Amino acid sequence: MATLKKVNSITKGSDLAIICTKWSNKPEYGIDNSVSTYIANEIKEKEKKFVSVNHLGRLIFVTLVDSKKAEAPAKETQRKNGCAISDTLNANKSKQIAIVNESGHDDYCLALAEGIALANYQFLRHKPSGKKSINTLNAISILDKKCSDKEISNLNIIVDATCKARDLVNEPVNILNATDLANAFKNFGKQAGFKVEIFNKAKIQQLKMGGLLSVNQGSVDPPTFTIMEYKPKNAKNKNPYVLVGKGVVYDTGGLSLKPTPNSMDLMKCDMGGAAAVGATLYAIAKAKLNVHVIGLVPATDNRPGFNAFAPGDIITMMDGSTVEMLNSDAEGRMILADALHYAKRYEPKLTIDLATLTGAAAAAIGQYGIVGMGTASEKQKDKLKESGFNVHERIAEFPFWDEYDDLMKSDIADMKNIGGPYGGAITAGKFLAKFTNYPYFHLDIAGPAFTTGKDSYRGKGGTGVGVRLLFDFFSKND
Repeated sequence: MATLKKVNSITKGSDLAIICTKWSNKPEYGIDNSVSTYIANEIKEKEKKFVSVNHLGRLIFVTLVDSKKAEAPAKETQRKNGCAISDTLNANKSKQIAIVNESGHDDYCLALAEGIALANYQFLRHKPSGKKSINTLNAISILDKKCSDKEISNLNIIVDATCKARDLVNEPVNILNATDLANAFKNFGKQAGFKVEIFNKAKIQQLKMGGLLSVNQGSVDPPTFTIMEYKPKNAKNKNPYVLVGKGVVYDTGGLSLKPTPNSMDLMKCDMGGAAAVGATLYAIAKAKLNVHVIGLVPATDNRPGFNAFAPGDIITMMDGSTVEMLNSDAEGRMILADALHYAKRYEPKLTIDLATLTGAAAAAIGQYGIVGMGTASEKQKDKLKESGFNVHERIAEFPFWDEYDDLMKSDIADMKNIGGPYGGAITAGKFLAKFTNYPYFHLDIAGPAFTTGKDSYRGKGGTGVGVRLLFDFFSKND
């Protein structure tokens, strides 16, 4: 990971990224007049907003921004520019880059640095042959008087936490089963300073978490239930925020077996919500935000072996209600339901779950955003959406009308676990809401959690979606 730091001057001859409202060469840049003229022509004649130059082995980047206040789309453009810079630096085996911000808005500088740092991520731990392709970039210097030490420190934390979430999502199930995932969270707690408690199968059985246990019936590996808590002495919220993450470390679909191409082969990512929750706890604890947050992660794999639960089975959930299970590939809601019921004991100010829950959500809006819905107040929803736009992990709120409840009714149990061919993302959310009695918002991250091709600074594979959104939300509500 490339480390970000604040500096007061430019090292002579260093690779340089300049953010400005109009191009003007300065002596401290150390840029040859011929190069400056080329940059000016690219901007004037070709109307470019981003110019890249390799002058005798020195890389120079100029990005033009609007002189008005930075808005979310403009910041996203800078993150994408950051990806282009990161790719070029690593292709040329560069180790450092200095960012000089002449725009007057620190948001642009932070966004560019974030894009560079996140695009620098690689997952090569299981690829011995990849040693020659390891990225060389290891330091990003920021020359901007308006950027505070705290902002840069928090950006380092955000990048680190996002990359930790990506690592978890990218690990296959033979390396990361439910127990391994829980232990990873335990290590996060030790590193960042928050409490972690792990329930084993015996404790889960004692608590009668029927949803989690039913999904686990087809697996040789036991389930886990992880409780993470960060509670600073000066927390501003009397009642905690509770985060719940879907921790299906691998999903075959169970007896309702998935097809392999572009489906089952990607299902190591089905614990993307759990990864986001654990990494968010890590980030807010590292940054010492003044907010009390609890994270809950039910974890298991979903396989068709042993005594795997079968379509038509009646499952008794932790809250005592019964569910007619009609599709074992709708397993995420079964394990989340028990966690949401467990959350009632905390009397949450707001509970947010993150889950790679439905193909319907991905089909509706693709990888471009998160599907959200729930019973949270309009004020809470607006703050979440604002954070989503700020970090470009946008939330598209779906309706949560009462009529969707009717689709979940069963003739022989309290509820079915699927609602039919229409409104699949919404009926999944409605199923989960039945297990809540507090302000609740459901985030279906099925679309953006994992990419099969490079998506700018989000990379390829696990994206770590949700971590930056939640950190932004909590940093403004602490």
